[in-house]
Amino acid sequence: MENIQNIPIDIQTSKLVDWLVDRRHCNLKWQNSVMEIRKKINIAIQDMPENEEIKDLLAGSYIHYFHCLKIVEKLKGTEASSKNIFGRYSSQRMKDWQEILALYEKDNAYLAEVASLLSRSVSYEGPALRKQVTKAKQQQQDLSRREAECQSSSADLRERYYAACKQYGITGENVARELQALVKDLPSVLDGTGSDAAKLEEHIQLYTVFTNFVSDWSEPVLPMLTFVQKKGNTTFYEWRTGNTPLVVEKPVMEEAPLDTVTEETIDWGDFGSGTETQEVNFGITVEDGVDWGISLDSGSKEDEGGIDWGESGEAPIEIEVLEGGTDCPESVARGEDALTILENPESRAQFIDELMELETFLAQRRSEMGEEADVVAMSQFQLAPTVIQGQTPQHIGDMQAVVSDLLQRLTSLRMQHLFMILASPRYVERVSETLRQKQKQADILVLKRAALAENRQKALEEQATLEPRVDLLAKTTRELQKLIEADIAKRYNDRPVNLMGVKV
Repeated sequence: MENIQNIPIDIQTSKLVDWLVDRRHCNLKWQNSVMEIRKKINIAIQDMPENEEIKDLLAGSYIHYFHCLKIVEKLKGTEASSKNIFGRYSSQRMKDWQEILALYEKDNAYLAEVASLLSRSVSYEGPALRKQVTKAKQQQQDLSRREAECQSSSADLRERYYAACKQYGITGENVARELQALVKDLPSVLDGTGSDAAKLEEHIQLYTVFTNFVSDWSEPVLPMLTFVQKKGNTTFYEWRTGNTPLVVEKPVMEEAPLDTVTEETIDWGDFGSGTETQEVNFGITVEDGVDWGISLDSGSKEDEGGIDWGESGEAPIEIEVLEGGTDCPESVARGEDALTILENPESRAQFIDELMELETFLAQRRSEMGEEADVVAMSQFQLAPTVIQGQTPQHIGDMQAVVSDLLQRLTSLRMQHLFMILASPRYVERVSETLRQKQKQADILVLKRAALAENRQKALEEQATLEPRVDLLAKTTRELQKLIEADIAKRYNDRPVNLMGVKV
């Protein structure tokens, strides 16, 4: 018997209620009894004395039998004045709670209820809360990772934005205005390039002499380059006609916004604003008795339409026919003629082509001079002009460097963009929109990062709310476990009782 007394009773918590019912400690229909008790508890707690300890007990989410025991103990102090000489309480509060205890103890309904509470806490409530805490932590990690990605992507987009702006030669503060400002400075840049072309006199002379020496060439050599070298970056009109314009009317490059012409937007001036009819003098005087040479008689000699065309010996009217392209006054440069040679796409393309031709010649000549040690080459250039024979590979290389510098200045990516802007004002809008999209995407990522940070903070707050609930549930579960083990142990002569599977 002593050995049996020391053997512990191990009960699986998830099967605790079934274990109590199987051993007839509790009634199979204990839930019906508990439902009636819950109704009485809900009524009883409506009338409770002002006591802080009782308030703390009632603050729990679920009041069970062991709470009721504590409430009755507290009421013994607050309701002591209602106790009669027989030791009974006349207070309705005490009667209500004593009745609740009696109903709980009938068929051990309280034991089945707390066993059910313990099983639910261990099997459902505890894992659910811990799962929510884990989910909140995982969510914070994911949001932190996405925040870092947004920050990195945003910084990358901004870096690409400023890199693109650097290619255009702007800071990126106001793309459209900065691009337009660059175009305004473009004429002075091109004039500087045209001035530097004056250094090409020796280059052009060498190429011309060499071409005439090696071949019977009758066409002008590098005509555009020669013209700019002598005249500078003048107007296209002067290149085309050979005359310097007296008036230069450059086309307006800025594109005006589209206006909707309505009756309200038309400026009528003073016409029709007064009440009196104003007489308009067109410089024509109509006199009575003037013969216009028009006869309405069908039998007159003007049968061929009835109009006298003035063939009666009057001087004929002279009509001057202008050639195509000369529809503007002489010495006035308009439209494309008003653009400079390096502004006009056609002449600029020819200028760049001739620069490339000259650069290629100098590079080829420099390479050939390094291979002219053989007798054939030496004999070939014995009769060459002094200009050709007096050159050295080093000097040719220096000349090539000058040409390459001019060519690079005109064909750089920045200049290509500026020429595009000069040719089409809408290009500014397209470039601005393209760059603005990069900046907009970066701003969107910044806003997204802020939203992710807000969601991460919410997840952190949720974790902070759940963790105390987990701790409280663990505490109440341990307390309930000890109370149930002690209650069952009394029924088996204080044998040790272990509720298995309680994880807190």
